[in-house]
Amino acid sequence: MNERRHAPGAPQTAVFFSLAEIPAGFGPTVAAIGNFDGVHLGHRDILAGVVNEARATSARAVAITFDPHPESFLRPAHAPRLLTPLSERLRLLAQTGVDAILVLPFDAELAQLAPGDFVQQILVRKLGVRSVHEGRNFRFGCGAAAGVGELAAMGAQSGFGVEVHTPVRVRGMEVSSSAIRALVAAGDVRRARWMLGRPFAVLSTQARGRGIGARLLVPTVNLAAYDGLLPALGVYVTRLKVSGRVFQAVTNVGNRPTFGEASFAVESHILDFEPVDLADQNPIELEFLIHLRGERTWPSPEALKAQILKDVARAKWCFKVARC
Repeated sequence: MNERRHAPGAPQTAVFFSLAEIPAGFGPTVAAIGNFDGVHLGHRDILAGVVNEARATSARAVAITFDPHPESFLRPAHAPRLLTPLSERLRLLAQTGVDAILVLPFDAELAQLAPGDFVQQILVRKLGVRSVHEGRNFRFGCGAAAGVGELAAMGAQSGFGVEVHTPVRVRGMEVSSSAIRALVAAGDVRRARWMLGRPFAVLSTQARGRGIGARLLVPTVNLAAYDGLLPALGVYVTRLKVSGRVFQAVTNVGNRPTFGEASFAVESHILDFEPVDLADQNPIELEFLIHLRGERTWPSPEALKAQILKDVARAKWCFKVARC
C-alpha cells in the first residue's frame, strides 16, 4: 500500500521513503537530486528554481535525497560527519516549498544502478519528470559515472530538460556542504553561518546520568552523545532552544583538561536562566554563533573560573549589541 507521510512542520510536503510509496501518475514533476546536507544557500537556490518552474508549469516540485549519505555506505571509514540529521534535513527541505521529498535508501542495489537506469526507472517512470535542476558538479549513477552533460543528453532523449545552476558565492566564498563542514570543524561558525543562511546548530537531548533530575534547576546543560558534526574544541557564544524557550548561553566543546582526566562534553552555561522542564528528554537545539577562544589547560580551577567570567561578559556584550 502506498504511504504518504509529511515533513515535520510542513504538512503540505509529502515524504516518500521508497519508490513503492509514490502513487501512480504522480507526475509531471520538476526535480532536484542531491544529498542536501545542511540545506544551505546553494541548495536553496537550486530548489527555488525547481519550485518556480513547477508552479509555472502546473507540475509538482520534488527534492530527491538519500539516506544514509552515499559515503556512509560506500566508504564508511571516510564518510563525513553531517551538518543535519535526516529529520532536520526533511524539515529544512520542506521549508523551500517543494511539494514532495523522495528519500531513496542508499544500498547496494542503488549504488550499482547505472546512470541510464537511474534516469529511466526513477526520473522518467516513477516521477514523470519534465525538468531537472542541478549544480554543475552533480554526479550520479554507479561510480558517479555521469554528470550534468550526460544527464542533459539523456533528458533530450527522454523528453525532459536540465537546468544547470551556477554556484552561489557569499563574501567571495563558493557555498558547498564540504566547505561548510570544513569551516565548522575548524570552529569558524561565523563564516559557516554565512553559507548556511542561518546559524550552525546541533540537535540532541540532555545527557543522562549527571545527577540532574526531571527539571533543570541549575544553569548548565550537557548534551547527550551526538553522531553529527561538532565544532572544533573551544568556547562559543550560543543560543539554546528547549521546551519552547530560547536562552542565551556560553558553550564549551571539549575535554575539560583542567580537572584532570579528560572527559569530553558539550556543556552550555545559560546566561538568562530559568528552570526548564526536561522530564521527557525534550529535544535541545544548540545554535553556535561566535567562536570565543580555543580550549586550553588552566593552572588552577580558580584561573578557569576567572576566564569563564570573562567569556560570559563577552557573550553578554555580544547579545546586548546585537552582534549575535
